[in-house]
Amino acid sequence: MGRRRTAFETLPLGAIKPRQWLLDQLRIQADGLTGHLEEHWPDVGPDNGWIGGKGESWERGPYYLDGLLPLAYLLEDEKLIAKAKRWVEWSLASQLENGSFGPDRIETVNSEVSREYDWWHYMIMLKVLTQYAEATGDERVVPFLTSYFRYVRRTIEVKPLKGWAEARGAEMLLSIQWLHRRTGDSFLLELAGIVAAQTTDWTTVFHDFPFWRKVEEWDWKTHVVNVAMGIKAPGACFELTGDVREKDAVHRGIDSLMTYHGQAHGMFSGDEWLSGTHPSQGVELCAVVEYMFSMEQLTRIFGDGRFGDILEKVAFNALPAAISKDWTSHQYDQQVNQILCNVAPRPWSNGPEANLFGLEPHFGCCTANMHQGWPKLVSHLWMGDGDGGLAAVSYAPCAVIAQVGEKGEAEAELQVSGNYPFRDTVDISLKLSRPARFGLKLRIPAWCQAPALTVNGDPVPLHSVDGYADVRREWLDGDRLTLRLPMAVRTVTRNLLAVSVERGPLVYALPIRENWQLVKEREKFHDWEVYPGSPWKYGLLADTGFEVELADIACQPFDAGSPPVRLKAKGQLIRDWKMEDNSAGTPPIHPKTDGQPVVDLALVPYGGAKLRVGEFPTIGHRLEARR
Repeated sequence: MGRRRTAFETLPLGAIKPRQWLLDQLRIQADGLTGHLEEHWPDVGPDNGWIGGKGESWERGPYYLDGLLPLAYLLEDEKLIAKAKRWVEWSLASQLENGSFGPDRIETVNSEVSREYDWWHYMIMLKVLTQYAEATGDERVVPFLTSYFRYVRRTIEVKPLKGWAEARGAEMLLSIQWLHRRTGDSFLLELAGIVAAQTTDWTTVFHDFPFWRKVEEWDWKTHVVNVAMGIKAPGACFELTGDVREKDAVHRGIDSLMTYHGQAHGMFSGDEWLSGTHPSQGVELCAVVEYMFSMEQLTRIFGDGRFGDILEKVAFNALPAAISKDWTSHQYDQQVNQILCNVAPRPWSNGPEANLFGLEPHFGCCTANMHQGWPKLVSHLWMGDGDGGLAAVSYAPCAVIAQVGEKGEAEAELQVSGNYPFRDTVDISLKLSRPARFGLKLRIPAWCQAPALTVNGDPVPLHSVDGYADVRREWLDGDRLTLRLPMAVRTVTRNLLAVSVERGPLVYALPIRENWQLVKEREKFHDWEVYPGSPWKYGLLADTGFEVELADIACQPFDAGSPPVRLKAKGQLIRDWKMEDNSAGTPPIHPKTDGQPVVDLALVPYGGAKLRVGEFPTIGHRLEARR
């Protein structure tokens, strides 16, 4: 077993910096929950076990740091860096001679060690430490990880992966492979093989997917966060084996998830377990950010544009939808058709508070884990192509600094502007320390039918392979690229002939006027119910056209009150669309609209509307019985 070359290579944390609206988004995050959570939530406060306390010592500290640390270094925020380094320094100082570390490190290694030892929370901290090493160049990290993985190799067959660690073993694989790329130590590949063998066989799960309907009982393989993490496990194994079945399993798995559990925002449902396609079933915020990270890793391994398409759709829709615009509250579960957020039972496996906006609605795992979404997206917007060039994973605004050329002989700085995805034109300017020949692989989204590129004003033909067009030439300092990705409005037919509306990577929803009511007050981060203040029972006419209206891009573009784009459409109120189980009921297949006037509806980006209809009944569709 050896490590295969991946299609792309990630750039170190800090090589890509956010710009324009994306920079604003990270600043809002820093001013909200991420920057102040430890001051207001004891689970990651001063008594956390990962900084030497007696309190929570499992996953919540590492989860929080997995987002706090990249956010701090991307913003170059010294206050946040100091907060993050406190955790890192404690972990580095906690290592024993045998290599173990952390709040429950093992003093001795022998056959009497419990076979139920939990590896899971260490896996998260390992990912944190690899990011820290990239951002800082701290020379302590590589020998620290080497010592730890030697400890793992000596003990993992006595203490095999169980429970969460078994389902999520690919997270450890990523860190082992990261270290092997730097040291070449052969024992790491041997260890990677053992970890892969002890991890849930996600390749078989996804290759021949058996979960065709809503799951209503516990299973490690249908837990939505496990699934969101597990989809990259075949990719991590492919990096070891090169077995094409691993790649096939990823694609077949995504196809199956979207067929049997897919929702309009690009995620599959899971209000704890996979829950079918109904637009009032929820999906957990933890799953959203983990699925994004999986798509980032699958892009690195396979270089397939499909994963970038999915990443953007989830990041620009499902992620902001579950977090308040000021980043002071979040949901555990969001719904595509979300007409009411209140304390009430729903047909979910989660409790009655799961769709509140608050500090810790339902379980606290999302409170700790939500922070990685935007920062990790930034750090994966571009990658190295393995041949001296760069590959665009997403066109969100950023600045990129990297070595380019066949021998890495030139330093390049790319400025990516244009406020994509709210606009369809991307401008890329190059600064080069010297002329160099290399490729720029530009992702051509599957939704774009007529992309157009100019370099210094001259048209350049685009030939897309696996979602990427490789523009290879000698580049000069001052070169400018303009990539136009025309965004046609389209409707996507869903279950029972309902439709969702998309333009580019953004999904559009009908916003419902929001009445936020306080249900628990704290010093800073409160809990809120959100009640509707306008009608929601609208369907779209089957023959509606769409008019695109652009507006200024606010500091927070995911705000239904001031959206950067609106779509005007035609619709009608539907008399027989009922509430069921405190949520919008099934979209009626034969909507009753007799006597209702046709009205103009203004749709906004899904992520900004906290109350919304995102999956519409179709009025007058061609399969409607003639009257």
